[in-house]
Amino acid sequence: MSTYDTINPGDPGQTRSEPNGAGAKAHEAAGQAQEKAHQAAGQARNRVRDEVDTRSTQAGRQAETVASDVRSVGEHLRSEGKDKPAELADKAAARVAELGDYLKRSDGDAILRDVERFGRDKPWAVMAGGVVLGIAASRFLKASSSRRYHEQQSSPNLPARTADVDRDVLPTPSPVTVPVTTAPVPSA
Repeated sequence: MSTYDTINPGDPGQTRSEPNGAGAKAHEAAGQAQEKAHQAAGQARNRVRDEVDTRSTQAGRQAETVASDVRSVGEHLRSEGKDKPAELADKAAARVAELGDYLKRSDGDAILRDVERFGRDKPWAVMAGGVVLGIAASRFLKASSSRRYHEQQSSPNLPARTADVDRDVLPTPSPVTVPVTTAPVPSA
């Protein structure tokens, strides 16, 4: 049996003891759970940072390729005497090259910090971007579901529908005849 100390309201130094140290065990378990949660969060953060770093480097290389392609389009336009579109292509190529350089030289932490800072500085732009992405996703899903619906309707694996079968092949139902009997009429 365990005992409890009594607490007198007039004794400020007295405390109540827990049976068998249950409070200490609960506190220790809570501390372990919190430590594991911090470790899991740290591992998740490291994975996200590494993934952003890898993907941003790949995107930076692709951006440099795109910038090179846009520059060659600008040169082609310039050779045809279209100086204004060539100038616009050169400016676009320069911007894309700057973005590619930023993505290649920045690590995951720097990119995540910049994205967070942009979100804090311009929340309306982030919300507008989310709306645009949502609309684009809904249009994509609508278009793909329409295509899937039409594919499903014309699939040869489905059972035949009466609209797909030649009407002359289907037997026509014969009219149903019901025999009529007359009952004698009772006399009054």
